[in-house]
Amino acid sequence: MECTMSDPYLLAASLLTVGPVSAPPPPPLVPNLFENLSALLASAKADHSHSVVTQPMISGVEIPGVEFSSSVSSGHFSATTNQALTTNSQRNISPKSGTQLYYQRLAALNRGQTYTRLPADSFQSVWSKATLAKPTHTQWKQLLAEEAKAMARGQGNNRLSILVGDSLSLWFPTANLPSGQFWLNQGISGENSSQILERLSAFSQTRPDTIYVMAGTNDLRQGVRDRVILDNTRHIIQRLRQNHPQAQIIVQSILPTRLSAIPSDRIRNLNQQIAAIAQQEGAGYLNLHHLFVNNQGQMQRELTTDGIHLARRGYAVWQEALNYADALILASR
Repeated sequence: MECTMSDPYLLAASLLTVGPVSAPPPPPLVPNLFENLSALLASAKADHSHSVVTQPMISGVEIPGVEFSSSVSSGHFSATTNQALTTNSQRNISPKSGTQLYYQRLAALNRGQTYTRLPADSFQSVWSKATLAKPTHTQWKQLLAEEAKAMARGQGNNRLSILVGDSLSLWFPTANLPSGQFWLNQGISGENSSQILERLSAFSQTRPDTIYVMAGTNDLRQGVRDRVILDNTRHIIQRLRQNHPQAQIIVQSILPTRLSAIPSDRIRNLNQQIAAIAQQEGAGYLNLHHLFVNNQGQMQRELTTDGIHLARRGYAVWQEALNYADALILASR
């Protein structure tokens, strides 16, 4: 039987257990504490200074903790999850292909608007045409670079967070992005960690507060060796730190899949090493894998459309993790 994240208290407890950002995981909690999230937060706050990472490949590595924000409540988890799912279910009109999404974003850019702050059906008359030419990889890179330039010019004093990655990041619904800040989406479908590393300079002129990185899934599909993935992860963190010394860099775990060609043990092993690299390089680590995996080590069926890409509920789970990480970052500053 597959475990699910439909219970908001289970989701909240899972987030506390994995220790998002740089906070170490609190010790196991008894079931009756799940009834009161404030008790969970108090327990984590009291115990986090004595915790160490317990995963086999990084045991004994101490990760600096941050204060847990008491403003995050059980109502927050249930309300935002339901709101995200309701909002997405009501918006049936939105780009369904990469081509449509490209032309929607291009239209927004040409009109001086920020794509991530627009409704999902914006510029439908542009992207719903049947004769649109499929954009090349180069055109996608050019579009993202121009969006970054526009953001650098128009950010002002607003907080900015950036998503960096592949199609998983690319298709993150704008309605699900945590509010109260600007967002720049720098995901490109099909890219591996080497390609992501090569284009980090495209948004080097922006002034982000937080950068969320996810890379590695396409490497696994393309037969890239683990050492290459890990080296690229380290170089990505180092490059981002060089370009954005003021930003909090958060490396997100590789998500589980439902593909037999990608062993679940390999993903777990990689994530353990990615967590260690993040700690060594002074970055945060967000263990999304813990929220998406079932008892067989695979992606939970209801969270994915095809075994790799995410369904609406999958993005709602990811949204909760970002909300929680953002609360921790704000509390630690």
